Amino acid sequence: MKKILLTCLLTLAAAGFASAQNYIVVNSEKVFKSLKEYNDALASLDRMAERYQEEVDRRFAEVETLYENYMAQKPSLTASARNARENAILAREKEVTEYQQQIFGTDGTLMKQRLELIRPIQERVFGAIEAYALQHGAELVLDSANNASLLFCNPAIDRTQQVIEALK
Repeated sequence: MKKILLTCLLTLAAAGFASAQNYIVVNSEKVFKSLKEYNDALASLDRMAERYQEEVDRRFAEVETLYENYMAQKPSLTASARNARENAILAREKEVTEYQQQIFGTDGTLMKQRLELIRPIQERVFGAIEAYALQHGAELVLDSANNASLLFCNPAIDRTQQVIEALK
């Protein structure tokens, strides 16, 4: 009898605790895409990436031309001249690869520019989400954007639109 009573009390306590929780869900991707400055920043980054990619492609094309010229002249070159040309081509290719890494790498120019343009917007959005959550007594905010582990979300707790409106 005591076990049944204890089990019932624990179940009621757990149910009471669970019902006291206040969760909200926000789709941060939708919030970001609702902001003109975010979309403008992405467009600017895309244009910048295209320009850099064109430059990288041009430089690799130069390396390819050097290689094709070398292959056409290879039979008429001495062993030392072949070796020198091969080394020059490899050095140029390494130089272009390093340039590509300086632009597109994790610490590259494009990533730094992305941080510079996007970080202030992220801080503003995350600040608005936090302010909304605190104002409405939310204890937990889940992000439904690209969240593979979120299997179901009751639309009644989705506050994406309210956050968007708070940002405007």
